Amino acid sequence: MATLPQHPRVSIITQARMTSTRLPGKIMRKAADKSMLQHHIDRLRAADLPIILATTTNGADADVAAFAQQQEIACFRGDEHDVLSRFWEANRSFPADVIVRVTSDCPLIDAELILQGIALYLQLNDDCCYVSNCFPRTFARGFDFEIFSATMLDEAHHEATAAHDREHVTPFMRQHRAALMHNIAQERDNGSLRITLDTPEDLELLTLLFEQTAVNSLGYEAIEEILLQHPQWLAINAHIEQKKQ
Repeated sequence: MATLPQHPRVSIITQARMTSTRLPGKIMRKAADKSMLQHHIDRLRAADLPIILATTTNGADADVAAFAQQQEIACFRGDEHDVLSRFWEANRSFPADVIVRVTSDCPLIDAELILQGIALYLQLNDDCCYVSNCFPRTFARGFDFEIFSATMLDEAHHEATAAHDREHVTPFMRQHRAALMHNIAQERDNGSLRITLDTPEDLELLTLLFEQTAVNSLGYEAIEEILLQHPQWLAINAHIEQKKQ
């Protein structure tokens, strides 16, 4: 087992782009007077960790880079489709020993839940392990995070060749380190709930949550409870099928 450095540097890398196929420009859509990207970053800041916004060199993402500059957070622009290389290069530009991967289409991401995952990862003290809350999923889709080392990111970047592996960043790690995968789970299975942003229906639901409830100040348990108490809201995007990773 290869151990982590004595005081490992931990950072959050969130991927963001404007050219979503199902809802173009989705991260800049607004609810409660803030863009979805702003909600996402504001909630990540509660973890008190360095945040790197990994966007693309596509001209459409100049607004994302400008947002990062305005927010005074680190930004790296890389390949639009080879997201694995984008993460690897982002971590070379802003080095960390441990990387938390999240995506900007999760405007209600929970920093406390991420910190639980980091605590487990550091307790394991193995730079070849992987921690997530998605495999199997018991939290609502939209609270997703993955944690891995720079060592594993290097290995995946240099060895993964399949387009699917390079687009989705972590499949190669999960396939080749299956025995070292660890999952954060909750007792109640809310994995069917959906508060991510990928379609107009998702946007409708998230807008209701931001503008008619206090989700901005709530953690995952209270947010999931609000959803469960409003079945008519759940029905808005219940039919949406998530893209496979």
